[in-house]
Amino acid sequence: MTDNEILSALREVRHPGMGDRDIVDLGMVQEIASGDNHVKVVLGFPKHRDPLAEYLIGSTRASLIRHTPQGTEIEVKAVVREEAPAKKKQNVNDLTLEEINNVRHIIGVASGKGGVGKSTVAVNLAVALARLGYRVGLADADVYGPSVPLMTDTEGAVPDAVEGENGNEVILPIEKYGVKWMSIGYFAQAGQALIWRGPMACNALKQMILQVRWGTLDFLLIDMPPGTGDIHISLVNDIPMEGAVIVTTPQAVALADVEKGVDMFRNDKINRKIFGLVENMAWFTPEELPENKYYIFGKEGGKKMAEKYGIPLIGQIPIVQSIRESGDAGEPAALSSRPDGLAFLDLAGKLAEIAG
Repeated sequence: MTDNEILSALREVRHPGMGDRDIVDLGMVQEIASGDNHVKVVLGFPKHRDPLAEYLIGSTRASLIRHTPQGTEIEVKAVVREEAPAKKKQNVNDLTLEEINNVRHIIGVASGKGGVGKSTVAVNLAVALARLGYRVGLADADVYGPSVPLMTDTEGAVPDAVEGENGNEVILPIEKYGVKWMSIGYFAQAGQALIWRGPMACNALKQMILQVRWGTLDFLLIDMPPGTGDIHISLVNDIPMEGAVIVTTPQAVALADVEKGVDMFRNDKINRKIFGLVENMAWFTPEELPENKYYIFGKEGGKKMAEKYGIPLIGQIPIVQSIRESGDAGEPAALSSRPDGLAFLDLAGKLAEIAG
């Protein structure tokens, strides 16, 4: 590729905190080089670490992958444009103490597999806790499939970045339904795939949690990605997470995978409390027959698993068409007084009681 072709590809990468201007116009492209099957780009950041640095690095890499021939080696590096001041620069651990020091409970919402409605439960649990009068935030840590913007009708919202007390920039969360929301989806263009390796995703998530001005909260929920990989281990090790809520569905194939999630949190090297199990899609209730229950995925699979592992079953959420419709419309079901909304309020009450 020629330098002009590379620059053209890089103009697709826009900085949400700078009026959505592209990184070329912002003067962030410090160096470009290309050769046989290799493209290198160096991005320059100011002396104060940009809170969206990992996002911009990942987006630059993704744009180059889309515009270069298959098999091209892509290298994206970051440098500091200015020397840091003589005073000690605040690091990630300092940010942990500063920005989440006033959060009472940090709880992950996890599952061993995808497709069990984990994000639906996380979003509605956050809204239900807020309805009960608690101060709540939710961090969408599912970097490869962020769904919070859609489920809360906040797509297109761009969080502001402000300077913190020690000169470090921090991100202001989006507030709606009484909850403070943060998601990598606020910084990605619509339809853009995030092509990130594990370490890059882990670093981005740390920034998305540790450099956010959460303020004083009773609960900070972390909607974790499915599985039990390096992202989960990194989050648990680097974030003072108190424990987790495990989400499953009743059928055996889901329960087998969710058991791995239970084992992960109980591993000696992680050792985090499991607040309880939530059985999603516990039964189907037609809207026109609200008293009927059809156990299309099996009956009481979650209850049996909870008994097996000695953890409380704190919620059974029915399949109701309105849950899907509400999620797609960006109006969480927990806002309603329908049976599904009441189920989430009951879940929130039990979690709050256990957390204390």
